[in-house]
Amino acid sequence: MTLYDLVAPAIEARCEPRYRIAGIRAADPLGADATVAAVPAMNRDADIPALTVALRTLVPDHDRTASLSVVDALAAVRDLGLLLGSLKRHGVEPLAAVPEALPVLQELARRTDMVPRDTVHHYTTWNPLGDRQRMYTGEQMEGHLQNAVRMVFPALVAALGTCDELAGLEPYDPRFADALDRTGQHVQAMVDSIDFTVAQVSPEFFARGLRPYFEEIDVAGRDYLGPAAAQVPLWLVDLTLWQSDRSSPEYDAFLDESVLYSLPSWRAFHAAHRGSTSAVSKLSAAISWESTPRLPPVLAASAVSAARVLRILKTFRARHIGIARKAYSDELRLYDAGSGGAPIALLRSVLDLTRDNETLVRHANVRMHAPVPASVPASTSGPASRASAPAPLREKRLTP
Repeated sequence: MTLYDLVAPAIEARCEPRYRIAGIRAADPLGADATVAAVPAMNRDADIPALTVALRTLVPDHDRTASLSVVDALAAVRDLGLLLGSLKRHGVEPLAAVPEALPVLQELARRTDMVPRDTVHHYTTWNPLGDRQRMYTGEQMEGHLQNAVRMVFPALVAALGTCDELAGLEPYDPRFADALDRTGQHVQAMVDSIDFTVAQVSPEFFARGLRPYFEEIDVAGRDYLGPAAAQVPLWLVDLTLWQSDRSSPEYDAFLDESVLYSLPSWRAFHAAHRGSTSAVSKLSAAISWESTPRLPPVLAASAVSAARVLRILKTFRARHIGIARKAYSDELRLYDAGSGGAPIALLRSVLDLTRDNETLVRHANVRMHAPVPASVPASTSGPASRASAPAPLREKRLTP
């Protein structure tokens, strides 16, 4: 049994319509099944007239658009989005070619409370499986890439819950380490996903066969990115673990843009926790207050758990950079920036930030195993044990 099997049913049971994955996949409110099945052939032939007619045919009228439920509206954006990306890939600004689609996309955005075009969620999680799967190329590698993203959605939803719990806890609480451990289990799905991608999708196919379909389009004078994998919100974990107060201006600016492509509840999570005291900062402050060589067991367990999650994040990012470097090498790349708008330099910077935070927490593990001098009583984590701060982590201390 996989993590997806354990988590997905609980997600479906929630009241959030955007978590009704089976229902969105099954929906075909525009009667688009036959049309989108022909899209890979149109793209192979670069048949711009056929793609234009297909988009125009699928655009619903105002009354039909206004009658759609959230589930049906998400499915409608998914199907229109496939044609938006296809036209842009062939050098056509889709809403200039089919202007009647603009008010429909704006109304669908209002009804779904999301951006006025498709996102990575439309392209992967909410995309039907099997014969009804919406694809730009119809190639097996494209299907593998979609599956790689699908497999992390339930884990990220679960991580949202554990991170929210973590934000309300302190390192001396045993639940702090427990929340970190459960978060680490969910984040491991990201590593599994990228390993699957490396094994199944070649850098050349992504760079030259698929990346061109993820270009931004103009919607009423504003550019909106295509369904980029960068929109998969690993930042939900970063935010609570370290990013809220230990970030960089470049990463903050990137997240401000990426958050727009997230689900409404995820954007609310970001707004609630942005600028709060991160788990790493809480842990660093607690450790710096301890005056004995060895940390109290509960605090030590929190440090071990935090280091473990950060190590998983570091592993994911290191492998992600490896893929990106190949796909955006001089020999393959067609674009300077990734589909999510970030250059490889930013990926490197975020990896360095993750590594710095892991190093800070890992130093606590050395202290945890330090011998306790006979003349020093065991620490109790009470006020008396915090009379003075030791040197090892003083320079890293960040008071919450």
